[in-house]
Amino acid sequence: MSLCENKVIIFSAPSGAGKSTIVRHLLEKFPYLEFSVSATSRKPRGSEKNGTDYYFFTKEEFEQKIKKGEFVEYEEVYAGSYYGTLHSEVERIWNKGNIILFDIDVKGGINIKRLYGGHALAIFIQPPSIEALRERLVTRGTDSPEAIEKRVAKASEELGFAGCFDRIIVNDNLESAFREAEEAVESFHMKKL
Repeated sequence: MSLCENKVIIFSAPSGAGKSTIVRHLLEKFPYLEFSVSATSRKPRGSEKNGTDYYFFTKEEFEQKIKKGEFVEYEEVYAGSYYGTLHSEVERIWNKGNIILFDIDVKGGINIKRLYGGHALAIFIQPPSIEALRERLVTRGTDSPEAIEKRVAKASEELGFAGCFDRIIVNDNLESAFREAEEAVESFHMKKL
């Protein structure tokens, strides 16, 4: 039996905390990790590509997939904006013998941890402060000022769920956050279930 068999690693964080940067780093470092492409009903941002960054569906298509039971989990993160994990994506990665790496919103992360229990390692990436988070979102330049304020308000709420995760990594220094994440992944990879 492979050490990777039926394991999942979940990274969740408020928008702008640096979660996707950490996830990209881990995917480059560990060949046994494979990114789970989430589905969403929101429009692509920047250079995002369908099937690589997300599976993009209309709100109606997403709701049809919900009715057909095609999701492991899903959440309406913002009004009219759904995010979810397709059963087909989980099976695709496990069939290759890899550990699934989720880069997912906080509630989705909690749902997946609840679903997979001990087969899941849930890591919460926390910004050093709400002000630092706002600054990162502004610097990123992908959202309007209104969207940034909406994300900051949501982040304040999401920080309250950090205790639901197995590990919390405060991303105030990216190199330190990389090291902490690497150690957590290696330890979980070697763990016998």
